[in-house]
Parts: sequence; C-alpha cells; structure tokens
Amino acid sequence: MIKSMTGFGRCEVQKNERKFTVEIKSVNHRYLDVNIRMPKKLNFFETSIRSLLKSYAARGKVDIFITYEDLSQSQVSVKYNRALAAEYLGYLRQMEEEFGLENDVRVSILSRFPEIFTMEEQSEDEEELWNGLKEALEGAFVQFVETRKAEGENLKQDILAKLDYLGGQVSFIEERSPQIVAEYRARLEEKMKEFLADTQIEEGRIAAEVILFADKICTDEEVVRLKSHIQHMKNTLEEEEGIGRKLDFIAQEMNREANTILSKANDIEVSDCAISLKTEIEKIREQIQNIE
Repeated sequence: MIKSMTGFGRCEVQKNERKFTVEIKSVNHRYLDVNIRMPKKLNFFETSIRSLLKSYAARGKVDIFITYEDLSQSQVSVKYNRALAAEYLGYLRQMEEEFGLENDVRVSILSRFPEIFTMEEQSEDEEELWNGLKEALEGAFVQFVETRKAEGENLKQDILAKLDYLGGQVSFIEERSPQIVAEYRARLEEKMKEFLADTQIEEGRIAAEVILFADKICTDEEVVRLKSHIQHMKNTLEEEEGIGRKLDFIAQEMNREANTILSKANDIEVSDCAISLKTEIEKIREQIQNIE
C-alpha cells in the first residue's frame, strides 16, 4: 500500500511512575529530514530515536515532540557536605580568636552557607528509561503510518481516475489521426480540382502529398509510449512503498510525449486533447509529490 508523506501520530505511556508523551507529524520533503524536540535528559537517545523512525518512514520532513514526567517522589535528594561545613566552622572559630568576637554560630546559620546542602537529581536507569520511551515512540509511529496509508490510498484512487482520463484522451487521438489524414486528402483533392479544372488529377502526386502530411503529423510512437507509461504508472501504484520518485520519473516521461503530440498537432481537436493531457499530467505530478 502506498503512503502519503503527510501524517500524524500521538501516544502517551505511563510506566513505573514515568510518563512519556510522543507526537509526530510530517509533510512533503525530497528526503527524510527529522527534527526532534525533547527534554535534555533524553538527548542521549536521539540516535536510537532516528534509527527507530527509519523503520516507519523513508521520506518526508518529520517533527517529533517528546515530553517526559517523573511522577515518583524521589526525583531529587539533599546532599550534606560535611567537609565543607567543618571548614566553614574552623574559619569562624579562627575569626573568634583573632578578633575577640563572640561565636554565635548555630546550626541554622551554618546550614545557610553556600554548598552545605545541595539538591542532587537521582540518576536514571537508562535501560528502563529507554523501554518506556520506545513504547511511546512505537505507539505514535504506528498511528503515524496508519494516517499516511489512509491518505496514500486516497491519493492512489485520485491518480488512477486521472490515468483513466488520460487513457481516454490518448484513445481519442489514436482514433482521430486517420480521420485527419483522410480530411486532408479530401481538401487537397478539392483544391486541385479547382486549380486544374477539367485537367486530369495525378493520383500519384496526391498520394505523395498525403504521405508527407501523414508522416509530419504522425503521433503513433507517442501514443504507444503514453499508453505504456499509463499502464506502468498503474502497475507502480500497486507496489508496496518507496515509489514516489519512480512515479515522478514516469510522469516526466508522460509530459514529454504530450509535448511532442502538441507540437505535431495540425488539428484543433488533437491540440485541445494534447493540452488536456498536459494539464492532467501536471495534476498527477502534484499529487505524486505527496507520495513517499
């Protein structure tokens, strides 16, 4: 099933008093361009996150937003620096002796001195942290892929309808070509009769002119190639994934054939048809830009 490059996914996981929320969204891009926003505590996992994403997406500009909450009561602890407190106290006693001052230092005063008590964040179990984060990532990624597939199916049906329309236009050009030659022959005979009056018309000369004209406007090769490209694109749409670039190349080839038909057109109906071909092919190319 083909996938669009536009998608969205969200997952929230609460595990062992840790809460992870992951949101992912993407738009069109020629390559896989990933931007991750997450708490500094999780920066260590950036490479793993990018590696995991590659299993779910090959192209697109992808934004991933991650939030993390530690719901436990042991996020931080108080650390008492005994050596530093002793050093502070030693200097205070030295000041008492040197300056003859009363030493009125109490525990409540000493505890306020810098770095006596510090708040220390508890270290995390990296494996446990990654397991919770990975579960949230995979949940968001799965939803993300599903939205891409749903949009991809819509794109597929739209392109198939446009390809059927192209097929009808190509068939019209194919059927119209012999009629153009026949009409040209009839007009040529009529003009020669007017100029030559009762003189006998040379059939060989008329045939030669008609052959030159038919060769000049002949679009048989272009029609055959267009039919082939249309079928090729339909077959490619049935492939599993990673077909965006391939479809774009086929569309370029289709446009080239349509341009050649338009340049050879010597008939208003064929010209209109060729213009319609180019217009519809351009619409198809616009849709293809959304396919991974």
